[in-house]
Amino acid sequence: MPRTRERRSEPTAEPERIVGATPTAGERAAEVALRPRRFDEFVGQDRIRDNLRVFVEAARRRQEPLDHVLLCGPPGLGKTTLAHVLAEELGVPISVTSGPAIEHRGQLGALLTRLQPREVLFIDEIHRLTAAVEENLYAAIEDFRLDIVHGDGPYASSLRLPLAPFTLVGATTRTGLLTSPLLSRFGYVARLDHYDADALRRIVTRSAGLLGIDLDPQAAEEIARRSRGTPRIANRLLRRARDFAEVLGNGRLDAPTAREALRRLEVDEAGLDEMDRRLLRVIIEHHDGGPVGIETLAAALSESRDTLEDVYEPYLLQQGLLARTARGRIVTERAYAHLGLPPPRRQPTLF
Repeated sequence: MPRTRERRSEPTAEPERIVGATPTAGERAAEVALRPRRFDEFVGQDRIRDNLRVFVEAARRRQEPLDHVLLCGPPGLGKTTLAHVLAEELGVPISVTSGPAIEHRGQLGALLTRLQPREVLFIDEIHRLTAAVEENLYAAIEDFRLDIVHGDGPYASSLRLPLAPFTLVGATTRTGLLTSPLLSRFGYVARLDHYDADALRRIVTRSAGLLGIDLDPQAAEEIARRSRGTPRIANRLLRRARDFAEVLGNGRLDAPTAREALRRLEVDEAGLDEMDRRLLRVIIEHHDGGPVGIETLAAALSESRDTLEDVYEPYLLQQGLLARTARGRIVTERAYAHLGLPPPRRQPTLF
């Protein structure tokens, strides 16, 4: 009986925003310049980094390929960076592609047959592989072979092509969309979490050094606190704050300049931007704090339901500013306090 396969929905495209976790247009080149190359340069994710360091050293001593690794977590936390660090620490090349880029089995075969021994193959958005491509990948990552079928029906023949032993590093922001057979073939699954303010401060300080920015320690803390636990956002805010320091100041990025830059960028102390605050205010001012249905909220904000659920709500939910209930969305007392509004006379029910 053929196995059923969960439908993989397309990810919601995130609008370009200063606190967005996906890279904006033209931002990838700047990220490469700031990307750590070794474990000693990688800040944060201490448990995962230390485990990977052990696995890499063991593979190097045995002269074997590293076991396959899956990196999970929200965008902007360093999954691609970790893949490159692994290759650098192993002293091997890295081939980079993405799930949507491998459209058919022929493309997968061409990619796999070019791999050198112990090379790292990094597949971003691995949850978006097609069913046919994924099923052909199983034998490649288990037995380092590629099965090629020629012809149809009684005239079909099979060719087994050996592959150089390699390491597959997959990255996904949606672990739940991975099929169980694919997930089970990874030897180590690393789930990256959001960074704390101290780790982000160290990342901002390191990036400032690479960019030649004269950065005050208090300014680094200010940027780190508003970066939503995401290094990509921290580096973006650093680059934008540098512009204000160079044009409006004397070139030194101090705490007052950082605060003024972030005020102009409409990023508040909790890392919320104008759209985040607008969403909360619509629920408070138009619906008495909720509950309000997602369709009603989408209409009021002129945004699609998917964009609200996938882009704007997750951070508000993580911070305890918004809650989902069976009756709809409600704003919490913490959100009232953050917006400087008096708490509701009667807290909306969570049930």
